[in-house]
Amino acid sequence: MRCATIDIMPDYRRAHVPGGTYFFTIALLERQRDTLVRHIDALRKAVRAVLADRPFTIEAWAVLPDHMHCIWTLPPGDSVYANRWK
Repeated sequence: MRCATIDIMPDYRRAHVPGGTYFFTIALLERQRDTLVRHIDALRKAVRAVLADRPFTIEAWAVLPDHMHCIWTLPPGDSVYANRWK
């Protein structure tokens, strides 16, 4: 018997609203790690560097050991949140 493998591309729908407010959940690949809290100073430094280059407003940000949630508002006329995550 032969089995076929089917690759299905996720159907993500991303809103790109200039000046919009966005909610993100970012998780570590290895969920048992505590990297985010262990290296919180490096995370803070990286966020400050991004804010200086590509401003946005942090409405809320919760950092847990293996994932984080945040809500950002982008400046008027800007909808490119992906550049901030890079």
